[in-house]
Amino acid sequence: MLTFTEAQVLAWITPLLWPFLRVLALFGAMPVIAQRSVPMRIRVALAFLIALAAQASLPEMPLIALDSAAGALAIAQQLLIGLSLGFAARIVFAAVELAGEVIGLQMGLNFAGFFDPASGSQGTATARFFGSMVAFLFIAINGHLLLINALVQSFHAFPIGAEPFDFLRAVQPQTWGAEIFRIGLWIALPLITMLLFVNLVLGVISRVAPQLSVFAIGFPLTVSIGLIGMVATLPLMQTPFMVALERLLAAFS
Repeated sequence: MLTFTEAQVLAWITPLLWPFLRVLALFGAMPVIAQRSVPMRIRVALAFLIALAAQASLPEMPLIALDSAAGALAIAQQLLIGLSLGFAARIVFAAVELAGEVIGLQMGLNFAGFFDPASGSQGTATARFFGSMVAFLFIAINGHLLLINALVQSFHAFPIGAEPFDFLRAVQPQTWGAEIFRIGLWIALPLITMLLFVNLVLGVISRVAPQLSVFAIGFPLTVSIGLIGMVATLPLMQTPFMVALERLLAAFS
């Protein structure tokens, strides 16, 4: 009769359990994969596959009893680190969407708001467009692989040990909110400058030729130049997006 002890079972499942929990928490918070359109079964299966494939790159996992206080703290550590990684990527996405909001405000398109079923909140046309483009860019530049690599490296930077919440002092996730405005204004600054110049020109025209209706020609001109500027600057979005993503993920490695 085949028998095994609790210690043997713990030794078998420990190398897979902690990476699986951390990857599953990442998939619950990271952009694209965490959307409602991705079934939970797909996330669980992918988390298990990645935890299994990353075994050769992971350090040795400590044996911690799951029914102990140390086991509960270790589980909380994996969930918090995985959620922090996904939150870091979402910060960059939110910055790009903020750039779209600011650009739409300058173009006069922010009055066209609509309900976004993916996020469950109100959105604007330009913010939604920038969000969709950055989602495609995230997959095209293998951003999901960068996140998985940062997660694997986080086991070396923040191993499962006696201080499960030590990574909060090292990563400082409460300071990431400033990155939204910094990156968003960085991306939107060229178009804001161009649209400000257009508004200045329209103001001069209204003073030089008062018979021209600025309201009749200003809105179509601003929207047209804004759309042309968006198309022209869209290929340049990769640089600030990659710089911001790599800077935030560097804290985990």
